[in-house]
Amino acid sequence: MQPVLRRTAKPHWMSLFAAVCSMLAGAPVRAQNRGVYPLGMSAINSGVTPESGFTYSNQLLFYARDQAKDDDGGTLPVTGANTVVMDMNTLTWTSAGRILGARYSASATLPFAKNDLTSDIEGQLNGGRGFADSYYVPFILGWNMDRADVRVMYGFLAPTGRFAAGADNNVGSGYWTHTLSSGQTYGLVGDKRLVFSAFQMFEFHTAQEGTGVHPGQKFDLDYSLMGLVRRSARLALQVGVTGYEARQTTAKVGPNITAEESADRYAVNALGFAVLRLPSRPLARRLRQHALQ
Repeated sequence: MQPVLRRTAKPHWMSLFAAVCSMLAGAPVRAQNRGVYPLGMSAINSGVTPESGFTYSNQLLFYARDQAKDDDGGTLPVTGANTVVMDMNTLTWTSAGRILGARYSASATLPFAKNDLTSDIEGQLNGGRGFADSYYVPFILGWNMDRADVRVMYGFLAPTGRFAAGADNNVGSGYWTHTLSSGQTYGLVGDKRLVFSAFQMFEFHTAQEGTGVHPGQKFDLDYSLMGLVRRSARLALQVGVTGYEARQTTAKVGPNITAEESADRYAVNALGFAVLRLPSRPLARRLRQHALQ
């Protein structure tokens, strides 16, 4: 997907959107803080809870853009290349029992990131790489029904990635984030051969270490419409369209943040195609079967 960032601030430079999870500008007075959720990560099968036991998943996320838009859709007069690659490793444990009719689960996501943010005006702004901020979700309740799957979650992002105020090799945000989220997957055709999924998250940020800047809170929305085109005894193939939205909901405040900068709000929009190949039997079930052999 090709994300488009819409913002009204002066084009000092385009700092990256949510996937970067870091402060990218070179001085605290121009600090640019974005949300920390890697957009689009939960767009597909958002409400599905894995079977009981342990499940491992890996996502390789690539974000790129070369322009910024203002609120009227016009292209801002800045050029450069913005890319972020994130390797997300998630381990999930799901209980066999039920609470209020839902299965309880918890997960931990350990990410590795590589940032390459370059301005034709100011040169390279960020070239950090390494272990990024880790994400933990200790509370997940999932309801699996005939036509719909729903999850509600609380999680937090810990600033485990390298961060120093003013540095150009950050891979961490420098602040904690608490999240409330929910995912839903609805079967539109019998046997869920055509499904619509949506995922919503509210991000509540704390102040950034070393700068005192409190980023604005953020709302994220992922969505997808996926159809099952092939299923065998070992694999299932889904194709469809997917997208995401993000909106800053409160003002950014802190030392040396001007009224104009505080009033500025960012928005991100993207739409694209998706292809997903899944094992027909969940990994947790296959691991249990192998363990019994």
